[in-house]
Amino acid sequence: MKELRVKAYAKLNLGLDVTGRLEGGYHEVLTVMQSISLCDDICIRLNGDGDGLIAKTNLHYLPEGDKNIAVRAAKLFFEEIGIPLPGGTIELKKRIPICAGMGGGSTDGAAVLRALNEGFSAGLGRKRIEAMALKLGSDVPFCVAGGTALCRGRGEIMTELPPVPRCWIVICKPPFPISTPELFKAIDSAVIKNRPDTNGIIKAIEKGSIADLAHHLYNVFEDVLPPRCSEISIIKSRLIDMGALGASMTGTGSAVFGLFGDAEVAKKAWEQLRLQYRECFISETIGKIDV
Repeated sequence: MKELRVKAYAKLNLGLDVTGRLEGGYHEVLTVMQSISLCDDICIRLNGDGDGLIAKTNLHYLPEGDKNIAVRAAKLFFEEIGIPLPGGTIELKKRIPICAGMGGGSTDGAAVLRALNEGFSAGLGRKRIEAMALKLGSDVPFCVAGGTALCRGRGEIMTELPPVPRCWIVICKPPFPISTPELFKAIDSAVIKNRPDTNGIIKAIEKGSIADLAHHLYNVFEDVLPPRCSEISIIKSRLIDMGALGASMTGTGSAVFGLFGDAEVAKKAWEQLRLQYRECFISETIGKIDV
């Protein structure tokens, strides 16, 4: 029995723009992504009897078989290195909220690839793992190493950026999901008047200014949210009122985050908001993972 343990870290979009269409029905994005300390815990237990590989989670509604990205990642890895698929389980303790725009599934898939590469001494380089990761989803390549990066194309064309200075993040997910296909369809038919200042975000990061970075937070999808999602703007306003330097929705939502320069201010905001929102978290920025 081989047992591997790994953490899968959530991501946030500090700025997110949709700049065009790509072949295959994909959209071209321009986004600055950031890893944070909020994570899922993954334990991979493998045996040699080949009796199948399943996922087990603390969320009863998540799939166990091939529809679970962690299982697909494991199968992809063993196919890549030419080893027969062993039997066993992938246990996921989920903390990252589902349907939140925080890469909860993507980071699980990326973490499984990282863990298996190390655990089986496969020696696959980061670029090769990222190429495998793209087969699992557009955000998965970033989640392989994480950190801070400018991502283009589907999200897989990455330029590493200096690490964001340590800051604290309060995240609230309202009690509803947002359909990603619905938002992309809305983007296609909308006239977008406001777009993120991606260069401004990058300059703020290079300068090491959390205040400037917070000022530039922007997500183009907020311009096309359906009326039923009005709580997104309410949460943003509450975060600002509670001391956040800036706030934004991440991904296609529905999670909203605020950046704080002071840990105590962030903690007080989190303590107040968690009284109303079941899925409310306090986290902080983290750097890149060595792969």
